[in-house]
Amino acid sequence: MARRPLVGVLLAVGLGLGVAIGAVVSGLPASKPAAGGVPRASAGASSSLPATAGSPTASPSPGTPSVSPGPSASPGPVLVAAPLDGLLVSPAAAAQHPIACMIDDLSAARPQSGFSDASVVWQAPAEGGIPRYMLVFQERTPKSVGPVRSARYYYIAWAAEWRAVYCHAGGSPQALQTLRAQGHGQLVYNADQFFNGPYFWRITTRFAPHNLYTDGKHLHALAGSLGATAPPGRAVWRFAADALLSQRPVGGQIDVAYLANQVTYKYDRATNTYLRYVSGGQRQVDAGTRQPVAPKNVVVMLMQFGPLNDGEPYKHRLEAKVVGSGPAWIATNGKTVKGTWRKKSLTAPTLFYDASGRPVTLTAGQTFVQVMKTTDLVLITAGKPAPVSVMRGPRRD
Repeated sequence: MARRPLVGVLLAVGLGLGVAIGAVVSGLPASKPAAGGVPRASAGASSSLPATAGSPTASPSPGTPSVSPGPSASPGPVLVAAPLDGLLVSPAAAAQHPIACMIDDLSAARPQSGFSDASVVWQAPAEGGIPRYMLVFQERTPKSVGPVRSARYYYIAWAAEWRAVYCHAGGSPQALQTLRAQGHGQLVYNADQFFNGPYFWRITTRFAPHNLYTDGKHLHALAGSLGATAPPGRAVWRFAADALLSQRPVGGQIDVAYLANQVTYKYDRATNTYLRYVSGGQRQVDAGTRQPVAPKNVVVMLMQFGPLNDGEPYKHRLEAKVVGSGPAWIATNGKTVKGTWRKKSLTAPTLFYDASGRPVTLTAGQTFVQVMKTTDLVLITAGKPAPVSVMRGPRRD
């Protein structure tokens, strides 16, 4: 059954540091959440979300359009919104406990697996300027996930927003100390490969440490063994259906540069997604599904990072100020709004707001969160307005 997006849920953020970016950033009005859902069409098809021209995130009409069935028609399946991405799925899928996995991003680890089925993907700097990913799965079951790498403290803070099962292979002393003390459901459920070996394996086509893998079936079994069976709770981000094709701009690009990796997103108007490219301009593809990595939403957060005082300075580990607020750029439906992010506590959700302080509405589907240092380069290139079709009546002489 095709996944279908919801017409409303919730997301938000707060005000922080100001940074200049070399680009024109177009405004994106926030919308109020609406009840109900809208069936998703095939990729690239326009949604049935009613909207006013020039206001792609205007509040849609509440409820799902209904069709009166004939006498012999049977009711369709009951669908609910998945809490992490707003897609309409079965109640059983929406009740699955979130699972977060640390993923390698060294060149020897590419292409990685698992991106296609993740609801949310976080990427942030680690030591040496080399970023790592955290893939968060909820209603979909990935066939392959990896390479799995070690834990870092600030990723635990993001996984704690859903009290997720936190999948990793070892970690920094700070991260492991936190997991030993609060990795039994207080912050997250600690799913360390070192103590849960049967749920992981190493492939023979790559060298360690870039060859540790798992899959959705084993991850869900591991979650059950850890007692992580409770539903994820209510959604905290706000979602709406895709903007009408006529309201989507043409082109547009987002560039973010880590010390050891540059990431580019190119907006694709037909599919209303952001095609992702990594260093060297290579289009990123999920090795497990062979599908291009193309999220519906891209959020760029600026955050303060500094050296971690953990007694091992030669490791060059980082400390991040994950609780607080700062600048953010939120891209959805081809348009980008400058705003802020806010996280009130270690377990509170990271929320996003526009420049007026209103919660930002995302498009139902996958969201990539790029966490950058305040000194990193962020470049937003706005797309051009869609061409306007003019209907002419018959000529009269």
